[in-house]
Amino acid sequence: MTTMTDVETLRDALGLLKDREQVAKRLLESSAKHSFDPDTELDWEAPPEEGKWYWPPELVSLYDTPMWHKMSEEQRMDLARHEAASLASLGIWFEIILMQLLVRHIYDKSVTSAHVRYALTEIADECRHSMMFARMIEKGGAPSYPVTRFNHNLARVLKTVSTTPGSFAATLLGEEILDWMQRLTFPDDRVQPLVRGVTRIHVVEEARHVRYAREELRRQMVSAPRWERELTRVSSGEAARVFSVSFVNPQVYTNTGLDRREAVAQVKASGHRREVMQSGAKRLTDFLDDIGVLQGVGRRLWKSSGLLA
Repeated sequence: MTTMTDVETLRDALGLLKDREQVAKRLLESSAKHSFDPDTELDWEAPPEEGKWYWPPELVSLYDTPMWHKMSEEQRMDLARHEAASLASLGIWFEIILMQLLVRHIYDKSVTSAHVRYALTEIADECRHSMMFARMIEKGGAPSYPVTRFNHNLARVLKTVSTTPGSFAATLLGEEILDWMQRLTFPDDRVQPLVRGVTRIHVVEEARHVRYAREELRRQMVSAPRWERELTRVSSGEAARVFSVSFVNPQVYTNTGLDRREAVAQVKASGHRREVMQSGAKRLTDFLDDIGVLQGVGRRLWKSSGLLA
């Protein structure tokens, strides 16, 4: 039963939320000024530059492990190239899921609202990003790296039954950790110019997507019924677990001539890798904690994912 105190708390919390339409209008204005066409913005015909990485070495999964110290510089750079392809493949998978979640979110909403118009703008952004990532994989010469069949089908279920706040929590999980890594990548002159260009475009446009998802998730965690908030806590924790094990496809180790089992074991034991992943997730986990997502079973799932310190 809802008490008068609950009603007052809800009213106070809603009063702190930013107007949904005003947020969307500002994001639409930003989109009009700062959107890119990767097909014309980037030089896809330029050959790769000799001696440059496809991903910053400090962000490569095996960095500073015993195996890394035994690898030649050429093998390290090859692993970075394959891991960049693995991350781009993961990004496409997440973006395809995100586009479906956004379409579901706006299905029952006013088609003339700025909120819906921005969602459609974001979907258009994600279409371009997915094509951009796919083209980058091809130019790098590494294969694409799909997630496991189990996780592929698990995501099919999660995106079908996901609540609205659950959808936005999953959206932020897919966007913010990769965004943190890309913010370290695009200014790094050790990295291939094409990769830097791709990450620069993605960082600029994803900043709007993150703002949209954060504002909506904050709103939903205030206004959604209790069962939906509880389900969001659990589903986001499970999504974090899936994300953490899918972040780098273990096939990259086989494809670069490494002992796959030993490589996976050393990554799991790596303090540096754990610090990288937790640093990448910290801004997100602080936000989720602030709005009440990291509670109960959900918090335990986040801890088990290794993303929550």
